[in-house]
Amino acid sequence: MAYYSVLDVTPTSEDWIPDYLPAANERVAAHGGRYIARTTNHEQLEGDAQHAALRIIIEWPSKEAVQAFMTDEAYVPHLTSRTAGSVSHHYLIEGKDDLA
Repeated sequence: MAYYSVLDVTPTSEDWIPDYLPAANERVAAHGGRYIARTTNHEQLEGDAQHAALRIIIEWPSKEAVQAFMTDEAYVPHLTSRTAGSVSHHYLIEGKDDLA
């Protein structure tokens, strides 16, 4: 079953970005992930304002793939840099409809 990472990221520093992007691209692909959206062009349609500079959606083949990505030794230093240099929220959503 597919899983989706939904992130909002607002950099507080840009020092981490040049090293982060190629490493994240490589490690996402290595774990079977696929970027669906990475954009600064987004708008909130409902609820209290939740500002973010960037919204990201990644499709994963399984929950195990996401977990392997998040603990990948080649990715962890970049994750640490991103979380230190940004305000980030990462949600993992199972690709199913519980209300159907």
